[in-house]
Amino acid sequence: MPIPAANLNPPFNIVRLSHVELKVTDLAWSKAYYADTLGLQITYEDNTHIYMRAMEERGHHCVILTKAETGSVGVLGFKVWSEEDLDKAEAWFKSRDLPTTWIERPFMGRVLSTRDPMGIPLEFYAKMDRLEPIHQKYALYKGVKPLRIDHFNMFSPNVDESVIFYGDMGFKVTEYTADAETGRSWAAWMHRKGGVHDVAFTNGTGPRLHHMAFWVPTPLNIIDLLDLMSTTGYVANIERGPGRHGISNAFFLYIRDQDGHRTEIYCSDYQTVDPDLEPIKWDLKDPQRQTLWGAAAPRSWFELGSVFDGAELQESDLKAQPIIAP
Repeated sequence: MPIPAANLNPPFNIVRLSHVELKVTDLAWSKAYYADTLGLQITYEDNTHIYMRAMEERGHHCVILTKAETGSVGVLGFKVWSEEDLDKAEAWFKSRDLPTTWIERPFMGRVLSTRDPMGIPLEFYAKMDRLEPIHQKYALYKGVKPLRIDHFNMFSPNVDESVIFYGDMGFKVTEYTADAETGRSWAAWMHRKGGVHDVAFTNGTGPRLHHMAFWVPTPLNIIDLLDLMSTTGYVANIERGPGRHGISNAFFLYIRDQDGHRTEIYCSDYQTVDPDLEPIKWDLKDPQRQTLWGAAAPRSWFELGSVFDGAELQESDLKAQPIIAP
């Protein structure tokens, strides 16, 4: 179906994506992976939680690691412009017959908890504790030197429906993949902050988190991380890349932790600030859409993802399939 026109006057003002809560089975292993190896900075930790931020971020956290019996995703978080926008968001989700609850979350002000129609747990806030800037404390830089959280990519059983819902909230489509036979969208990239995407949706059994992504300064940071992982016991956690996407033009690497949570390390995309930019369309059978150059994506990249707490999985009825590595 055609990509709907952008909603330039949404019901409430989302600034950007903000944070993700990952449920992990071994907090010590996850600390070594995300902090010591990737280079995220710990802002708080206790026996059951670790909060972390990237190097350019002033907010208290972008990742929450929570100890659990099984690996899953607790919530995806978004920042809104003001407290008034939080109230508008509550009213809007209620008008869609979606659940809304005001919750307490450490290091944050009022937090609105809800879900999208697929069941993805979402939370919105206007204020988070601010920390001192550390982007020029170069002695702290390590691992891949992550500067900021960039986007979430989710498996959706119906990408077109996801695009409509998030478009109604003000997310704008930058690029999308269309299946020529059915006319349906197989994947779509949507933004609020002026990059290629804050959220993306990929056809498949869902809802599941395909990956979270961190933006880094240069492709050399990714090469440095690969050298580090390959010599410190993490070579098996390297899933795909490095390479360059056709969509987004990003230089990329995908890695997975021991609970299956996938992280993309990402740089070299482009700005999408102008509100009247037309979405870029790709054909599903174009081999350069997912990989402009580099090895084709492995089957695991298309099939494996992290489940969301409390969300019921639904299989997609769109059976079109892009190129998969043997």
